[in-house]
Amino acid sequence: MRLSHRGARHPLVAVTLLLCALLCPTPAGASEEPGEGAGDGPGASAEVARLYEEASLATARYEVGRYAAEAQRAKVRKLNRLLKKKRRAADALHADLGRLANAQYRSGGALSQAAQLLLAESPEELMRGRRLLRQADLAATHTVDKTRRAAARLADAKRTADRAERTLDRRSEHLAELKRGIESKLEAAQWTLQGEADRAVAAGQCRGAVRLDQPETVSTRAWTAPVETYELSAGFDSAGGRWSHRHTGQDFAVGIGAPVRSVGAGRVVSVSCGGAFGIAVLVEHEDGYYTQYAHLAAVTVDQGERVDPGQWVGQAGTTGNSTGPHLHFEVRLTPQLGSGVDPVEWLDERGVRL
Repeated sequence: MRLSHRGARHPLVAVTLLLCALLCPTPAGASEEPGEGAGDGPGASAEVARLYEEASLATARYEVGRYAAEAQRAKVRKLNRLLKKKRRAADALHADLGRLANAQYRSGGALSQAAQLLLAESPEELMRGRRLLRQADLAATHTVDKTRRAAARLADAKRTADRAERTLDRRSEHLAELKRGIESKLEAAQWTLQGEADRAVAAGQCRGAVRLDQPETVSTRAWTAPVETYELSAGFDSAGGRWSHRHTGQDFAVGIGAPVRSVGAGRVVSVSCGGAFGIAVLVEHEDGYYTQYAHLAAVTVDQGERVDPGQWVGQAGTTGNSTGPHLHFEVRLTPQLGSGVDPVEWLDERGVRL
């Protein structure tokens, strides 16, 4: 499954999606009402749409878990550095105490205090020095004990952090396994859907519109990109052996069954099946331009239907003259092929940057 994101979401939306990924239950399956001429498996479109949503949530959960595990590993590394530093400090202080004891011994520490007083030239000075030495000795001992206690606390914290890291790693492995399982089911459902589309095109009997539950459009923008998650591939007016003339649109590399959206408000002029474009939808917009969505695996609208910006008009596929799953998107001055303009520039003029 393709996971590259060229269209970046607003940060607040991204945070909301991540929280939803952790807290929201898996959505119920999409509903579908097959239209006339429906294929032998009318539930494939709904199944793909449902699995796309499940895969998206599974990916979000996995990413949250992965970030948490990485943050925990960083915490463990920091604790390791602090613990090593504290242990080095404790060892150094302990060595200083040893040197101090040796110095005391060499300077008369082996004699009793009474003998030192008898031999000293200035008993008062000797006593003052002894007091200072004891104070220094007590201070050093206190510092060593304090450092060792701090190292012990750090060691406890590290053991706790290590346990948390192992727990998060196991959680990430579990989420990754769930994600792989959903993506495997999605891939199987995608090719089932594509097989139905290929058979319909070969028979010249396009299936009717499938009605899928889709998210409510909350954006107030008049224009949007035709797909949400994609990579740009072949561009407008590019040359290549796949086309008899130059490329007439902009290709978006997406997976089979990915929701394809109307870029703006308009009316569905035609839903066609067969030929170079395979299953395709043509929409007339209020400003007089036309947009085409080609190589689809299924359509979700009927001819003459009104559509809103962001409303699903179909599901991506690889029907017609196509070497792999993608959306071929065109912007035209007229309904006819050959009147196309650059879709990237056209969308950019309307505030949609691909």
